[in-house]
Amino acid sequence: MIYELRTYFAAPGQTERLHRRFREHTIGLFARHGMHVVGFWVPEGAPDTLIYMMRFDSPEAMQSAWTAFAADPDWKQAKADSEVEGRLVRDFTSEILSATAYSPAV
Repeated sequence: MIYELRTYFAAPGQTERLHRRFREHTIGLFARHGMHVVGFWVPEGAPDTLIYMMRFDSPEAMQSAWTAFAADPDWKQAKADSEVEGRLVRDFTSEILSATAYSPAV
């Protein structure tokens, strides 16, 4: 089991539109591609930052899921539609995490 921690930094003025895209499109598309969301968070004092964690069975499963997600025509359309007024994300990071043997997540 591996985890991916993704941090998105919204473009100026785009925070609510970024949250809307996740609520209305992205979460359903993740489910379609067997991508398990652990949770979403907004850090205290950083309202324009969105952090979420995904869980995958293996690095290969993660790569396969992201490849299928990126190729999904519904994702391409949702992304294009949501960015008519400009990009929603100015930057993002991704970290791959492995749980320790003593982690409650194991």
